[in-house]
Amino acid sequence: MTSYAAMWSGGKDGAFAVWRGRERGLDVRLLLNFYDAPSRRVRFHATRAEVIAAQAAATSIPLRQIATTWEGFEGAFRGALANLKAEGFDGVIFGDIHLADVRAWYEERVRAAGLEHVEPIWGEPPADVLRENVVTGMRAVVTCVELAKLDESWLGRVIDDSFIDAIAETGVDPCGENGEYHSFAFAGPLFRVPLVWERGAPRVDGLFAQIDVVDVAADVARETVAAWPDLAMGTRSARPKAWGALAARGVSALRARLERKPTDAERRAIWDALWRAAGEHPNADR
Repeated sequence: MTSYAAMWSGGKDGAFAVWRGRERGLDVRLLLNFYDAPSRRVRFHATRAEVIAAQAAATSIPLRQIATTWEGFEGAFRGALANLKAEGFDGVIFGDIHLADVRAWYEERVRAAGLEHVEPIWGEPPADVLRENVVTGMRAVVTCVELAKLDESWLGRVIDDSFIDAIAETGVDPCGENGEYHSFAFAGPLFRVPLVWERGAPRVDGLFAQIDVVDVAADVARETVAAWPDLAMGTRSARPKAWGALAARGVSALRARLERKPTDAERRAIWDALWRAAGEHPNADR
């Protein structure tokens, strides 16, 4: 059976392309994420590498992260492609829509590596892509805007039905394909559990304004495991009632953080984060 990797920045179009590829029967076995080594953030999207890792875990698709620099990107990309070919992958999925020069740059290098270049949403009207993205239940938050095109009020906006109408009034590309905005996907059909997030600190980086995305479930899970290490150890050793007690404390802590009752999806997210945090705790296997 053929297998595919997908270029993964964490944004809505890449996530939608992976979902569309799967709907067409493609076996997506790996997410390939490049991030800036000095800042440990995905370029333009501004998402921290560890948040991308949590996002990928929520999809249950394995993630491979590669730290690089602007100057070293092509070499790192070619090396990653060579590794994919050696490992038996057949192709790479991208989430491009209509930027021909961007597509050509990647396609040339992917094909040179002996891999298939796949673009599941290529050539479709951006407004249609955005609407279908939202209709499927995919949700993302705007993390970066180009200040010449959109102001800082767009930062932190969730891409939903109201966003479709609002972005149409601005005259920019509805999907932000020309770099008008970038996003972070946190829920939808690609996700086993949603990411529970909150808006972090804003900053201006040259021509762009950005916000951090805080992984609330991961924060709460780490704090809960640190406060109850005996329950973390009991969870990993399958001690009766340890997991139930840890899960209950995690949900209670999440409720306090959110200042409201967590939704069913958020409860599943904190349970997932707690399970991972318990396994990572330094005393978990003692």
